[in-house]
Amino acid sequence: MATDAPISTPADIFRLANMYAMSKVVLTAAELDLFTALKDTPASAEEVRERLGLHPRATKQWLDALVVTGLLQRENGRYANSPAAARFLVRGAPAYVGGFLSRSGEMLYPAWGKFADTLRTGAPQANDGDFRLLLDKPGFLDRFLTMMDSLSGHLGPELAKAYDWTAHDSVADVGGARGNLVSHLVKAHLHLKGMVFDLPQMEPKFDEHMAALGLTGRAAFVPGDFFNDPMPQADVLIMGHVLHDWSEEERRMLVGKAYQALAPGGVLLVYDRMIEEEPADAENLLVSLHMILTTTDGTEYTPGECQAWMREAGFQDSSVQPLGPTDTLIIATK
Repeated sequence: MATDAPISTPADIFRLANMYAMSKVVLTAAELDLFTALKDTPASAEEVRERLGLHPRATKQWLDALVVTGLLQRENGRYANSPAAARFLVRGAPAYVGGFLSRSGEMLYPAWGKFADTLRTGAPQANDGDFRLLLDKPGFLDRFLTMMDSLSGHLGPELAKAYDWTAHDSVADVGGARGNLVSHLVKAHLHLKGMVFDLPQMEPKFDEHMAALGLTGRAAFVPGDFFNDPMPQADVLIMGHVLHDWSEEERRMLVGKAYQALAPGGVLLVYDRMIEEEPADAENLLVSLHMILTTTDGTEYTPGECQAWMREAGFQDSSVQPLGPTDTLIIATK
């Protein structure tokens, strides 16, 4: 989503201003589970209406808009999932990312409708941005974990190959939810002992997830609150999509606690949708605004800022590299 696309006519401006509409076309498809409904056989617009309980007025144009996005294909008046939709948006598929789309439609899209209020006040606009306060709310935890799995499901394999794990025996994912990221690491590197450090409410979900993946005994759950409890001891600590939730002061504290938990030679891996020192692409800037809209103090940050927190904590060496197409990974050694 580069910012240097030429804007020279009113039509260009109108197109830019109406991008929210296409977002809602896609988010609604995830909300209604359209792609799962199409997983076995193509369907006409009328059949889609019957399967999903829709009114005839808007359905065909909605489906045709999804054809234009590349998520659906249309042949002889029948609609089918594109290869990308079949891989990533059919519920139950190994690479399913629809959980993030569902949460985006449920939380982020309404919050963006109040963006001007955040610009005026600095206050978040989402009612459930602080997940710690809602973990015992019925249904919330499962939706939250599905969203987290959508993110870690594609970053886990990237992290498994982006870092040389051969010199390490153990890894702990700080704030690792039900262990989806760690599952990819221990599957790819059989010598690794995995750990997840997260709030106690996550432990039953962790146990269920490891059992479902056939990984019981390959990873352990360590209950705790990283603000109040020491971090677990491991050769490598991971903070992925964690620091962007908190204020700069809290980030400094968390990096410092990681340093204290690591033995000499231990490694801290931090990844987030970090922003560039000189803005050239809007995508991660929009993610940063997501964080501002949905948390009290969260935002994305630059690699240089993160490296400064690491130096302040005592880390002597750090390096920066891409992690997948959107994230940045910083590796710091004690």
